[in-house]
Parts: sequence; C-alpha cells; structure tokens
Amino acid sequence: MPQPSTEFGEDLRRRRLDAGLSLTALSAAVHYSKAQLSKVERGIKAPSRDLVRLCDAVLKADGALNALVSTAGASTPSEPAPGEIEEEEWMMQLSPEGRGWFQPVGRRQVVSAGTASLMRLGMGGQGPVGLAPGAGMLDASRTMFTHYRRLGQSVEPGFLLPGLIAQTHTLRELSAHSNGKPRREFLELASRYAEYVGWLVQESGDEQAALWWTQRAVDLAAAGGDPALAGYALVRRALITLYQDDAEQTVALAQRAQSGTLPPRIRGLAAQREAQGHALAGNHRACLRALDRARALLARQEGSPDATVIGSMHLPDSVGMVTGWCLVDLGRPREAAEELDRQLSLVSDDALRTQVRYGIRRALAYASDGEIDHACALTAPLLDGVAAIRSATITIDLHRLARILARHRDHDSVRRLGPRLGTLSRLPTS
Repeated sequence: MPQPSTEFGEDLRRRRLDAGLSLTALSAAVHYSKAQLSKVERGIKAPSRDLVRLCDAVLKADGALNALVSTAGASTPSEPAPGEIEEEEWMMQLSPEGRGWFQPVGRRQVVSAGTASLMRLGMGGQGPVGLAPGAGMLDASRTMFTHYRRLGQSVEPGFLLPGLIAQTHTLRELSAHSNGKPRREFLELASRYAEYVGWLVQESGDEQAALWWTQRAVDLAAAGGDPALAGYALVRRALITLYQDDAEQTVALAQRAQSGTLPPRIRGLAAQREAQGHALAGNHRACLRALDRARALLARQEGSPDATVIGSMHLPDSVGMVTGWCLVDLGRPREAAEELDRQLSLVSDDALRTQVRYGIRRALAYASDGEIDHACALTAPLLDGVAAIRSATITIDLHRLARILARHRDHDSVRRLGPRLGTLSRLPTS
C-alpha cells in the first residue's frame, strides 16, 4: 500500500494551487473530504489509489502523481486497489419472496454479525484452478447486464437488486485475481453494475443508498484507471437534486460534469441534466442552449463494441425526450405534449419503465394544458405499469398529475380514474 509521502503531498499541493483550486474545490471534484486531502498534502496520511488517480486526472498531471505513489512502495497491478471498496465485506439478507437487504460492514464486524440469515458475499481468497481467473466471465457478465437492464424496465427494483449486487461483488473479487487489461475490464464492468444498482435504489426511494452506490461505482472505475465515471456521478447526483426541486444545485452539479476532459457522452448527458435544472428554474433560453449543447455532444459520443453504455439505453432520441420533459417545467405544456407524443412513438413497447415515466409526463402536460379527458385517457393504461415497477421518481410526477386532476372532479373521466390514481400516487417508495 502507498505510504504517507511528503513528496507526494507537496506535489499535490503545488499542482492544486497552480490550477487555482482551493482544498474545498478539489474535495468537491474528487469526492473526498477536505480534511483527508489536507492530511495527504501534509504527508500525514497516505492517499488511496483511487484518490491518487482522481487527483491526477482533475489536476491534469498526466500520470505524474500516479508515478510518485508507484515509486513510493505501490502494490503490483495484480493486487486489489486499496480504499473503501477493499476494506469492507458486503452482506445481504434475503427474504422468501425474493427481495433482499444489502449493507456493507467492516471486516471486524463480520465475526459478530450473526450470519445465520445472511449471505456473505465472498470468494474465499482463492482464484479458479487451472483457468485464468474469471475465464469467460466478462462476456457472460456483459450479456447479463444487458438482460438485467431490460428486466429493470418491467419489474420493481427489489426483485433485481440481490442478483445485481452479487454480480457486482463477483466482478470486484475477480479483479483482485487478475492483472493488466482483464483487471481493468472487470473493474469497469463492476462500476457499471454499481451505477445501475444506484439508479434502482433511487427508484425504490432511498436517496442516501443511491449516493452510496454511485460512489462505489466511482471507486471501482477509478481503481481500474478510469476517473471519468466521477463526472457521471455528478450527473447522477444532479438527478437526485432535480427530484428534490433544487434547480440551483442541479445546474451546478451538471455544469461541473461538463469538463472538457470527460468523454462526449458523459458531457452530453450532463448538458441534458443542466437543461432540466434550467427548466426547473424557468430559464427557457439557458435550457435551450444546454439542449443544443447536449445534442452536439451526444452526436460525437465515442464508443467501442465492448463498451458498456452509460445512461439510458431505451431512448432513441434522448435529447428530444428531455426537451419534452423540460417544456413541462417551463410552463409550455402544449409544446411539451406535442414533443412527448413524437418521442413516445419511437420507444419500444418492451421498455415499460420508459413508457410509463414519459407517458405520465405527457399526461401531466395535457392536464396542465386543460385537456383533462385526454390526460385521463392517456393515464389509465399506464397504471398497471405504475403498480408493477414501483418507481419513486415516477410517483412524484403521478402525484403532480393527481393534484391537477383533483381540481376537475366534475369530469366523468376523473371520477373513474380517481380512486386508483389516488392510491398509486401515494405508493410506498421503499
């Protein structure tokens, strides 16, 4: 493991000051505490590998900071990267109906955890015999990830989370028994699994757990030498503030995720989120500028056949759909409804969660535009999907829709829809 290093700390501080960053700003960029960064700079505390890689990327050190740690007793590439992801056990409790509870526990706690009803996610520390570690596992895990994301369109998160968490752990453990490119690929895919777990946890209504999993995704990616996911983590955090109706924080987080050093897809998704923040604040011009920027960036996105897509895979035209979304918050429901009509016609019928999410948004647009009967007609066939997928974020829009429709109880369509809509708009979110 890296040792406390005055040389590393001094170089880190010099590069930070040259970049015009305060400790607070660097702390926000790399998601480590200001106190920890201060101790590293003063040579009191050893930096984790994750922290070194993130600082190197943020400060554009071109590997110089990594090199300082490597020459100061760094571990070999085949060893697990130190840091939080290697200092905890992952444990899961499973219920008879298939749902599960997950929690990380410190290794000292494992002995006293009472593990009779817990599944301890561990591999015993030994790699497979006679085969390269995880031979064939990478391709299988990529295929499984695609299937999991498709299943996530039609079932509630609680049924998928145990398997996704176990798979994330398996990939993390396999990386510890691998070197070079295989290790990086295991960690990269594990990070994508962890990011998806974070999204599903948010869908179940637990924002703090969503943030925890998003940070695990960043840690895993950084351990594999990819600091770019830290930028996407800002986009995910901005989604949480968006649903908290915090326009200022949503815009600020999304703007921070549009660094020119990040891949075009991440910057494009960040620009979309910025547009949603501007829409929440009612800033039409800034919203449209951000949407234009998003379209240009997403048109430039780079990828390879082996790359795992970050963000939604079910939107044929994500900028068009987000445009319709934003127009609702900008107080332009007619324009929003027309755009969402166009976009939903392009979405596959199999993408139930996407159809419900944006379908409720479209109904909200029509209801806001005074077309109450049409809004009810659009909502009714979506309610079975709402009940099936149990989405906390969709419930927020459903509650907005219910409030609007409640003002029009004289409509027969509202009276017919009202009882079930009222029940589902109060759906428990965890």
